[in-house]
Amino acid sequence: MNRHTELLPEPLPLEPLVVLDQWMVEAWQHRLQPNPNAMVLATSDPQGRPSARVVLCKDIVPHPGYLVFYTNYLSRKGRELGQNPRAAAVIHWDALHRQVRVEGPILQAPTSDSDAYFASRPWQSRIGAWASEQSAPVASREALQKAVTSTAERFGTPDPGRPGPQSDSPGDFLVPRPPHWGGYYLWADSVELWVEGEGRIHDRARWTRELTVQPDGLFAPRPWRATRLQP
Repeated sequence: MNRHTELLPEPLPLEPLVVLDQWMVEAWQHRLQPNPNAMVLATSDPQGRPSARVVLCKDIVPHPGYLVFYTNYLSRKGRELGQNPRAAAVIHWDALHRQVRVEGPILQAPTSDSDAYFASRPWQSRIGAWASEQSAPVASREALQKAVTSTAERFGTPDPGRPGPQSDSPGDFLVPRPPHWGGYYLWADSVELWVEGEGRIHDRARWTRELTVQPDGLFAPRPWRATRLQP
């Protein structure tokens, strides 16, 4: 059995999201799992009851320091983020022996960013974003399929739920972004990097910083403070 000997640098890097960005690049290069950018996103309601699900991290912006993901604003996570705009995320690469935890406040992405990303998606996914009232009850699978069929007819596309040859090209059909769908920025005020160690003596470090809200609603970050943690 091969020994895993990676350790976090000494001294600790000044910018943890730069390390995370590089780890993500390496995860994509190795492709040891279908979605290297899969991350568990945890939110909570006003009573503090948590919920978690897997989303895709679509971008890491080391400076000024946030992660980007997209979803339905009316979904459970969207509603909870509207009520309590903080979240925690975990990205775990088991085969690479690495894990990252990120916590911080949430802001909606600019509409221009959401429009651009939505336009890059396959048209089938864009039809689904219109047809699905994410997290809401549905009477049956047949009822959901009828909603998909109706939405496809509305936008003049083939029915993505029916068999037959279909192109995945985003430019095949004009399906605009629904107003209830778009991006979020998870601004990091806490980042933990973890590397698996022999005998479960893992290598862990945490970075924290303060985020000051500006008049434009964005954040001005202060420098990171780093400390090693016991495993």
